[in-house]
Amino acid sequence: MSEQLLDDLPLASSPASDLTYFALAATAAKPATQAPREVLSELPEVLGGRYKIERLLGVGGMGAVYRARDLLREQFGDPEPYVALKTLSDDFAEYPDANSLLYSEFALTARLNHPHVVRLFGFEVDVSSQRAFLTLELLKGLTLDQLLSERPEGLPWSELQEIAIALLDALSYSHSLGVLHGDLKPSNVMLAEDGLRLFDYGLGQPVEGLLPGLPRLCRNRFTAWTPRYAALELLDGAPLTAAADVYALACVLYELASGRHPFSRQSAKQAKAMELDKQLQRPEQLPAHCWPALRTALAFDEAQRSISCAQLLEVFRQPTPSGWRRWLRRS
Repeated sequence: MSEQLLDDLPLASSPASDLTYFALAATAAKPATQAPREVLSELPEVLGGRYKIERLLGVGGMGAVYRARDLLREQFGDPEPYVALKTLSDDFAEYPDANSLLYSEFALTARLNHPHVVRLFGFEVDVSSQRAFLTLELLKGLTLDQLLSERPEGLPWSELQEIAIALLDALSYSHSLGVLHGDLKPSNVMLAEDGLRLFDYGLGQPVEGLLPGLPRLCRNRFTAWTPRYAALELLDGAPLTAAADVYALACVLYELASGRHPFSRQSAKQAKAMELDKQLQRPEQLPAHCWPALRTALAFDEAQRSISCAQLLEVFRQPTPSGWRRWLRRS
């Protein structure tokens, strides 16, 4: 999580389609027999008797992330006792199972041990306030949406390839362990001082059959997505799959290569109705050998999106043909 102050982030200018959207479904009404949830108190200055809140770093659909000082580590002389601390928003925390959902994010991410996936330290519930929270590594750097705002023409292949390989490697690794991200977008990827990090598995889920006892986001109660990166099947109410992650990732890669969203910032449903996929062209800075794979990953129809993160990674790792080899191919 970034140390950049919230006041420095361009939140006011961010289009609504960049934000995670939560909508209560028709079946979201709480059962009449359900006991009312205890009213939450204000967020205390110190959580769990250990983590002192210093400042707000960012807000999202589910909650907020703060910079916090670990008083225990500080007591033992740690020169860098700082962590990122994530807690649920007041509105979201009112759901009786909200704490379980935050634990689900912890349980999923804690299983991932990868240099390009954010490291989580722990899950706790503050007894006095009944606030659940996560602690995770505090990152310094730019998120990809901030990078894109500085590089509106996109990135040259030398830079794009390095970012793409790290991101594809992180998501491919997650999928290999049965963990789906569910909300991949530029603002959930950071170029930290020691490398890229994929973070915020708050909408993530395990694949069917893995960790069956883990709480899941119930899309019968409410739906959650970031419209311009959500696969068409998610917008139609289908469950999260690895193919949906692939679509979101492909949108991010296209945006990094060209500086613009592949479908003019439209949702997949809007873009399909406008037949924007027929206008797709290879970004100039993307090597020709990468385009067929990326184009397949951008397919609206899940059945036609017949490529995995691992396969995309293999393609993006391939070296660009040298000039004389390109000439021989044309001759």
